[in-house]
Amino acid sequence: MRFALFLCALLFTALPALAAKTILIMGDSLSAGYGIRPEQAWPSLLNARLAEKRLDYSVTNLSISGETTAGGRSRLGPALKAYQPAIVVIALGANDGLRGLPLVQMRDNLNAMISASKATGARVVMAGMRLPPNYGPYAMDFFGSFKTIAQQQKIPLIDFLLEPVIARPQLFQADNLHPLAEAQPLLVDHVWPALAPLLK
Repeated sequence: MRFALFLCALLFTALPALAAKTILIMGDSLSAGYGIRPEQAWPSLLNARLAEKRLDYSVTNLSISGETTAGGRSRLGPALKAYQPAIVVIALGANDGLRGLPLVQMRDNLNAMISASKATGARVVMAGMRLPPNYGPYAMDFFGSFKTIAQQQKIPLIDFLLEPVIARPQLFQADNLHPLAEAQPLLVDHVWPALAPLLK
């Protein structure tokens, strides 16, 4: 009897804890926490919210400052294999737009990333971006590209990642491009409605 109990105890202690499902974030400086500490950036705050809500997910943030959709596309395949995410958040395109890169290439890259993620069984959320009005018709086509892709791919879209802070210059760093740490909770609140339904 004692031996049987010992075997049961050994079995249960040997079983590994179930790993939390991964939310993989592929973004640029807006998600990498440029100019602030990494733990202050919205992906880290998202990870804390998941823990607070006792949801079985954890965040892996592979965002890189200066990243384009082409760079994200090249890195995504190895990332999908390494982390096997349940959810992929794609927050890229801002640097394509600021550099005036061809939108057909940006759309192709985003579509490829979404399709590759779906092929692994991951669900996808995409965050859109806007450009300053002085970019003219290019800015309109740029912004519209995200909605078109989301509709075609049937995925949730966060229309504009910076929507809750864009009209509040006091929440931006001196470059007027990157939000301060004080703005990051607002970004999490903005991302959450698109992401939360996928966590069930």
